[in-house]
Amino acid sequence: MSSGSRRASRHQQEKDDDAPQWIPGLGSDKPKPRTLGTSFFGYVPDAFVEKTPYLPSERTADSAKKQAELEKSAGQRSESASEISEQDATAQRDMDASSDEGVVTEEVIVPRRVVGIAAEPWNTDALDGSAQNRLLIKGGRVVNDDMMQDADVYIEDGVIKQVGQNLHIPGGTKVVEAKGRLVMPGGIDTHTHMQLPFMGTFAVDDFYTGTRAALAGGTTMIMDFALPQRGESLVEAYHRWRAWADPKVCCDYALHVGVTWWSPKVAEEMRELTDDHGINSFKMFMAYKDTWQLGDSDLLESFKSCKELGALAQVHAENGDAIKENSKKLLSMGITGPEGHEMSRPEEVEAEATNRACVLANQVGCPVYICNVMSKSAAAVIGENLRKGKLVYGEAVVAALGTDGSHYYNTCWQHAAGHVMSPPLRNDPRTPSLLLELLNVGDLQATGTDNCTFSASQKALGKDDFTKIPNGVNGVEDRMAVIWEKGVVSGKMDPCRFVAVTSSNAAKIFNIYPKKGRIAVGSDADIVVWNPNATRVISAKTHHQAVDFNIFEGMEVHGIADYVICHGRVVVEEGELRVQSGMGKFVPTPAFCPYVYGRVEDRDRALAPQKVERAPYDGPVVQLNSQPQGAVTEHITAVQQENFYTRGPTRSGGVNLHDSSFHVSGAQLNDKSPKRPSVKVNNPPGGKTSGSFW
Repeated sequence: MSSGSRRASRHQQEKDDDAPQWIPGLGSDKPKPRTLGTSFFGYVPDAFVEKTPYLPSERTADSAKKQAELEKSAGQRSESASEISEQDATAQRDMDASSDEGVVTEEVIVPRRVVGIAAEPWNTDALDGSAQNRLLIKGGRVVNDDMMQDADVYIEDGVIKQVGQNLHIPGGTKVVEAKGRLVMPGGIDTHTHMQLPFMGTFAVDDFYTGTRAALAGGTTMIMDFALPQRGESLVEAYHRWRAWADPKVCCDYALHVGVTWWSPKVAEEMRELTDDHGINSFKMFMAYKDTWQLGDSDLLESFKSCKELGALAQVHAENGDAIKENSKKLLSMGITGPEGHEMSRPEEVEAEATNRACVLANQVGCPVYICNVMSKSAAAVIGENLRKGKLVYGEAVVAALGTDGSHYYNTCWQHAAGHVMSPPLRNDPRTPSLLLELLNVGDLQATGTDNCTFSASQKALGKDDFTKIPNGVNGVEDRMAVIWEKGVVSGKMDPCRFVAVTSSNAAKIFNIYPKKGRIAVGSDADIVVWNPNATRVISAKTHHQAVDFNIFEGMEVHGIADYVICHGRVVVEEGELRVQSGMGKFVPTPAFCPYVYGRVEDRDRALAPQKVERAPYDGPVVQLNSQPQGAVTEHITAVQQENFYTRGPTRSGGVNLHDSSFHVSGAQLNDKSPKRPSVKVNNPPGGKTSGSFW
């Protein structure tokens, strides 16, 4: 295509930007709206084809055959990619030859479908000094959490070098045209569970498919959880997750580590992880009784260790004891379907645990981060504690912002089970709107997805018992679009607040700001060029995740990541992915984050208990060991031995009349006293006993 044709194409595209449109790169056909009462599984019958990866233990001859066919197909696509790369190289040489020294040469990236083309290896050493390692994002509006400005962004070696207008750019720099677009920091998903071993199976989205999908939606960093089993070493769990993630991730990632049991060894390993391995957050569970749940005493110990280490204590807040009892009761009543999951975990169970976590953390002055805030009640508890000056942060999950718990009562079992997560979605249509409003005003600060995906066949492990349905839903790909649609398009927040809750606040809380979460000189070049006018319809048929179900099925959203830049490389171009496993890297999170711990020392000093100075007491003190003499005293002592009394005898040795003579055994105060002779009362109330009635 000639340069004139490309300009005409861009002009026509910009002309059409004001009207909502279906972006071709995100699906060949626009899905039809879903009708109420129908199952998502009936709507997407082929959504799971060639998406669910085989686990090593599940490989068969048929799966091996399919794998061979996929590899053959990938080889053919690779040959096509080589031809396209040669054409691109020729065009680049022609453009370089025609440019004069000192003149900025712009290679305009034109939207192009590149289906199935793998990116070249990430070799920054080979690219040093090359024009291909320089990028200019031109003509867009830069949006940070605190400001917006019309500016260009120049990137070199994966780092932002200049932000402003009329920049001095080296020749041969690639250019991304961003006119009419918003240039924002890449999203940070604070809560994912890729390939998590859970409830006897593994999450189907591993670190490759999960991070690949994240990039497609504009998220350039995830934060996953290394969760040891009870009694397992925390350090060993950390290394196992690193071994899973490092070869596969397409974007950067960090790790939280779970504290699923307690002993002095756990405290030592927490210190090792913080000092040597870049971990600054630990997650404790108040649910999942008999597996990950900690009691209050262990929670206090873990909070004390977190504060000592300068780490952030995270909590999954649900009352596990109440959930277990509720589940037993519901199963005994014959309620075995997915609706039982929501019934067994009512809002008050979440709110009670949220308040208890805040109270316990406050006793030791430890900052606490409440994960998965799913209900109005729990969010209200967090807001109340914030206004009391407590160190608490709240994380909303995109599932709770985009849908609700009415799906648990759908008559299609697979549809209902596809929404099972913990805490559950709330069966209240007002909850998503309220949580978004609380994100805007600051009662909640960050957004994650709790992305932990299981296929329909895996969910079917609980077909006869809702407690055996693997908990987890999707969201890592659609988080940015859903929050934009429900938050910005609806008028609940502006673009700056959107950047705060999807990226900047997470970077601040976990101490990676402004390296992440901001567009500024020196920050990592993790950027999304956002088209606020484009629309798409979310569907499992078109998403990039491995799971065969999408809880946002049929939702039309405004806002699409036209371009995603990760480490200065264009990895998403008009909806087409160009990624490779292992492109991402582990990001250490340093302890003692100023955003979290900046006021802890002063707060502790201000709230420290103060001793009251007074003159010593010099009056009489009763002698508790002295025993009064006499039969009455002996009788009182004997009665006390029978546990009738909680108070001692009077000073004269008599019975303390403030005590009760009642005893649960049925014994009476005078059971051991000799019987007295009967006394005849001549004139009792009601009349004399002498004489005759007839």
